[in-house]
Amino acid sequence: MNVVFVTGTAGAGKSLLTASLISWYHEKSQNAITVNLDPGVLALPYEPDVDVRTMIDLQELMSKYSLGPNGALVFASDLIASKLPEIQDEIESSNPDFVVVDTPGQIELFAFRESGPFVAKSMRADSKAVLFLIDSLVASTPTSFLSLLLLSTSVQLRMGLPLLQVLSKTDIAQNAKEIVGWSREASKFERSLSETKSGDAYTFYSQIFRAIRKTTILTDVYPVSGYTRDGFIALVGELSRIAKGGEEFEEH
Repeated sequence: MNVVFVTGTAGAGKSLLTASLISWYHEKSQNAITVNLDPGVLALPYEPDVDVRTMIDLQELMSKYSLGPNGALVFASDLIASKLPEIQDEIESSNPDFVVVDTPGQIELFAFRESGPFVAKSMRADSKAVLFLIDSLVASTPTSFLSLLLLSTSVQLRMGLPLLQVLSKTDIAQNAKEIVGWSREASKFERSLSETKSGDAYTFYSQIFRAIRKTTILTDVYPVSGYTRDGFIALVGELSRIAKGGEEFEEH
């Protein structure tokens, strides 16, 4: 069983990518299921096979403990760890090849509290990987892109799992190709950076970018569209290599 955790900032397209990934796997005759770990989500573009909302009632927590929406979400996110045995049993009852886990919309609830890394590390699986979605509409400037790279690095440090950076919404972002170029060539990033930053500010941002590139943490950026599924061959192929030692799914 191979587990993929879909993470990213609010609105980056996690649920849409989850829906598209699961459809892709089904079309390739893979036994794949979805897990929703967001206790506060109201609607999803897919029908979860395992849904934490059936185990944790946000409204009940608000009423019982006199919590506001944000406090209840924090409490509920911490409770997810206690539900892991139940979640694991439901997952394994399907005997899936792939499990796509849709994480909470607010990334800090999953990545930066103890429950998220605990679930990620403790869930039984043959392989695990994390997708970090970089919203191409947010990463439209070099400094915004750099800030998301830093957040992605923080998530990988917290999760302690292989992480793939996914540039989402490429079907509607005007400079998606430019962003991909930034990720692959420091000179392109610095050339664009110089259009808005100079002096000490330019040096500060460019040095941080180069420091990230020198580590093994910064991986290639996979541009995809959850709507058109452009870029899925490369993304799913890399997930397949992580899961099965180099096998790729062939497009039919």
